[in-house]
Amino acid sequence: MLTGSYSSSMVLISLCVAILASYTALDLTGRLATAKGRAVYLWMAGGALAMGVGIWSMHFIGMLAFKLPIDLGYDLTLTALSLLIAVLSSGFALWLVSQPRLPCPQLALGALFMGMGIASMHYTGMAALQMQPGIDYDPTLFAVSLVIAVGASAAALWIAFRLRRHTPYVREIRGAAAVVMGIAIVGMHYTGMAAAGFPEGSYCGALATGLSGDWLDYAVLITTLAVLSVALLTSVLDARMESRTAELARSLTLANQELTQLALHDTLTGLPNRTLLADRIEQAIAKVQEQGGCFALMFIDLDGFKPVNDAFGHHVGDLLLKAVGTRLRAGLPSQDTLARIGGDEFVLLVELAEPDDAVGVAETQVNLASQPFQVAEHELQLSASLGIVLYPGNGADLHELLRNADAAMYHAKSAGKNGYSFFDMSMNSNARQQLQLLQDLRAALDQGQFRLYYQPKFDALSREPIGAEALLRWEHPQHGLLLPDRFIGLAEKTGLIIPIGEWVLGEACRQMRLWLEQGREDWRIAVNLSTIQFCYPGLVDSVAQALAANGLPAHRLTLEITETTAMRDADASLAVLQRLADMGVDLSIDDFGTGYSSLMYLKRLPANELKIDRGFVRDLEQDSDDAAIVSAIVALGQALGLRIVAEGVETDGQQDFLTRLGCDSLQGYLLGRPVPPEQLIRELGSKRTTSSEVP
Repeated sequence: MLTGSYSSSMVLISLCVAILASYTALDLTGRLATAKGRAVYLWMAGGALAMGVGIWSMHFIGMLAFKLPIDLGYDLTLTALSLLIAVLSSGFALWLVSQPRLPCPQLALGALFMGMGIASMHYTGMAALQMQPGIDYDPTLFAVSLVIAVGASAAALWIAFRLRRHTPYVREIRGAAAVVMGIAIVGMHYTGMAAAGFPEGSYCGALATGLSGDWLDYAVLITTLAVLSVALLTSVLDARMESRTAELARSLTLANQELTQLALHDTLTGLPNRTLLADRIEQAIAKVQEQGGCFALMFIDLDGFKPVNDAFGHHVGDLLLKAVGTRLRAGLPSQDTLARIGGDEFVLLVELAEPDDAVGVAETQVNLASQPFQVAEHELQLSASLGIVLYPGNGADLHELLRNADAAMYHAKSAGKNGYSFFDMSMNSNARQQLQLLQDLRAALDQGQFRLYYQPKFDALSREPIGAEALLRWEHPQHGLLLPDRFIGLAEKTGLIIPIGEWVLGEACRQMRLWLEQGREDWRIAVNLSTIQFCYPGLVDSVAQALAANGLPAHRLTLEITETTAMRDADASLAVLQRLADMGVDLSIDDFGTGYSSLMYLKRLPANELKIDRGFVRDLEQDSDDAAIVSAIVALGQALGLRIVAEGVETDGQQDFLTRLGCDSLQGYLLGRPVPPEQLIRELGSKRTTSSEVP
């Protein structure tokens, strides 16, 4: 037998090529796992070519590493056939590991086919030598090479299948697996080479016409490295592009989710907004129509939110709205929807087992809203007015249900707030009237429809007039003269109370200036301030401007604020009242005795006057409790050095009692009704004439 030898450098190169080919194959299986559509077939074809060339080149370089005492050549046709077998075997392997499952029977059958393919590639390549006489193979080593080929194929298929998904440290694991697979492939090749025996006198039949030369090993190596490098680089770049694409897709998904959140939810509270609420209501209507049942829609408006917002600023107001939304939502089942549709307005959609269940839900919501809120170191008190509609029954569609719930809410407000009201058909006409009245109110100031009436005040002892209280009236073109209770609530809700209040201040100061010029130098004019107006940041400037524009001394103006308003936030009220007092304006605490005062704060307020509420004066002669309360208020006021004014005096008995108690001044229908300024002067003049004629 001819004795062969191996080039150690070429053997090492063949091992490196086998490892590189194995790594490329494993990486390509990862690309197949994530590819979709036509890309799967493109990656499979390219991968089969790269992997087949890699395995074949390892075999061919291993053949070139083998040296016999005779010159060798390789038949071109058989060499090409061996390359084709390697490519087809690689394609079969890639197809197999791209399947969603690889059970053991399928793995075994695939390993057998792939092993036979690799063995066929090897022994076809050996046949390309066309040795004469033929190569003599050792049966044992030949069988071992086949076993190694099948076993290596099984291991390669299993590893490739397990590593086709991206997992932590996948590159490192693939590298280690590629080394194992490369050694197995090289082991099969050199076992097959060891099985080959070449008899003495043999010669290579392919030497004359086949591939030969010293350049052949370098050409194969360079070509192989180029193919594998391109395949591997393409795979790596594609993986990075896919990773970036996936990251971009995740970013777009998150952006879409955020846009959806913004489009369907209130940015402040995170609650559903009007758009999402409309969709939920439509779904609820469809569900009731298909499956039966019922639901309630509750329109919730916060009572007293605007004064808080004006007094403490929008930041505190926003925090308060978030706290309200959180509290109202906390006790609701997940299938119910609480939405904020704007400002301090919320809408609650509730699935009901029975229509009567709406009462319990409404009561819970009212109670939750009325509990104090601790916001930004302030304890704030609110209440809620709820309007309730039921479906089916109170509307046919989304818009009608919301409109009717809104009308029911306004009815709850007009009934005293801090409660709920179920819708009935009569509310629609009232709601339309209120809406029309609101439209008319917006134009009333520009069109000069407001009037000030004046109710005189009298000194309790001398019975002489000492001034008047300015009372607002609206001379409506259709409804005639309207009292404040018809429109002040609307003005406060829409914010129109601020310009209306500024007009009242200016007009009252103008009238008082006229009276001063007419010789009534001991008179004062009193103007009521609403809660919204008192909390308005520009109040002090408005008062200063009204006084300056009319040249009225500040002490001739008395501003009346209710006890409840003054005590709502005593520290903030104290700051505003002190600024007004520093200007010289008189300050009166109106409706005293009806609120909840703290004497500690009351004594600190720079007030000049306490005004006893008419509710205590009305039953003064019949109710001993009212008489005791009035006596206590008078004593308290005198102890604090304040003037005491009693309003609502309608009988001589009331007048005498209040005078004896020590009230400084009196006001009421007995003494004079609210009238235009010209009529007031005439009536006071006629009273003076009448009293002077009495003997």
